[in-house]
Amino acid sequence: MKLGQALKMAVRSIGASKARTALTMLGIIIGVASVVIMVSVVQSSNKKQLEYFEKMGNNKISVDIYSSMVIMQTGDGTSMAVSSGPVKDVGRMLYDYCARQPGLIAGVTAQGSVSGPIISGHRNSDKMENGTPNISLGNEKFSVCNNFQIAKGRDISYLDVKDYKQVVVLGAALAKYLFQSTNPVGQSVTIAGHPFTVIGVYAAKDSSSEYSMDNMAVVPESANRTLNKNEPITSYAVKAKSSSAVQKAITGLNSFLKTQMGDGNFSVYSNSQFLDESKEQNKMMSLVLGGIAGISLLVGGIGIMNIMLVTVSERTREIGVRRAIGAPRASIMAQFLVEAAVVCGTGGVIGIGLGVLGSLIAGKLLLKMLLFPDTGLAVGAFLFSVLLGIGFGLYPAAKASGLTPVEALRSE
Repeated sequence: MKLGQALKMAVRSIGASKARTALTMLGIIIGVASVVIMVSVVQSSNKKQLEYFEKMGNNKISVDIYSSMVIMQTGDGTSMAVSSGPVKDVGRMLYDYCARQPGLIAGVTAQGSVSGPIISGHRNSDKMENGTPNISLGNEKFSVCNNFQIAKGRDISYLDVKDYKQVVVLGAALAKYLFQSTNPVGQSVTIAGHPFTVIGVYAAKDSSSEYSMDNMAVVPESANRTLNKNEPITSYAVKAKSSSAVQKAITGLNSFLKTQMGDGNFSVYSNSQFLDESKEQNKMMSLVLGGIAGISLLVGGIGIMNIMLVTVSERTREIGVRRAIGAPRASIMAQFLVEAAVVCGTGGVIGIGLGVLGSLIAGKLLLKMLLFPDTGLAVGAFLFSVLLGIGFGLYPAAKASGLTPVEALRSE
């Protein structure tokens, strides 16, 4: 029998039992839709994280200094751990060390922040819809270490830090909110009640995010004295010269800080480590979610096999007639395999359609973006559903083709 004839007979047979066919396809539809949605979300999440780390800056190394803990006795006789502040203020020593590594390190800056200040320009930042702006403490290397570019005015300079100048560089989103169409450079803002002069505005690099990286401002790290009551800065950003220098720089920083502070009082890590860990987590998530979706497909495949076995028993006489007039076993087997493939393929197409719709909804709710499944994923899901039908249809097809004409014709 030719493939076209087998396909026509398969379609006719499917049409004769629409309700049963619909139930048969349900498991395939759910499984394929689940795979499309989950893989699309995981792939887009990976892509979004990669873009985020790229915007933060390549070859960036973060250094965090931890607080030491002292056990204090309370009045009721119990004890509690209380922070006694950083083990050591290593800022100047860290700067000196990095300056001695010109082949590995391009710059270092404080990465401290000012807790919850309100910035006032033409408007107050506490009225912003996308969250409180992040106020960072930095030096002349802040933009280098964090991948920012100046769009207007100038950046923070060494003298701004040295002379305790109350100046600020605004992120693009914050500048637009505070001053609308007015040029912010030269304008005055108030941060936590202290006046600061705007000397520059960074170019936008993350305007699409709800909590944008551009919703920020940078003041000289020496402003820590007034804005943070001179609390020691415990976070720093180091820019490696190149991607090949990152690991060497991390090793060197670990050795240096260990000699200064001992083990356990600091951490040194790069964005690439975060990205690698994130990829591993997403890979594990993909395997778990894929396993769950695979169970749905397995159930759907078993349903296909059972329905095809029922179909074989219902059409035994038809099989007997065809065998009696000379139809070969391969023809009978092809008919049932094509029928199983058509059922699963149709279920796959419907599942892909629901998967696209589900991906759009999941992308909007989870990732705040328009999410379309990859074309290769859709094609692969369709082909897999067809192969699933053929695989689970083999046994019923073999059983049908193995019937002898006499036995089949005697069947009621």
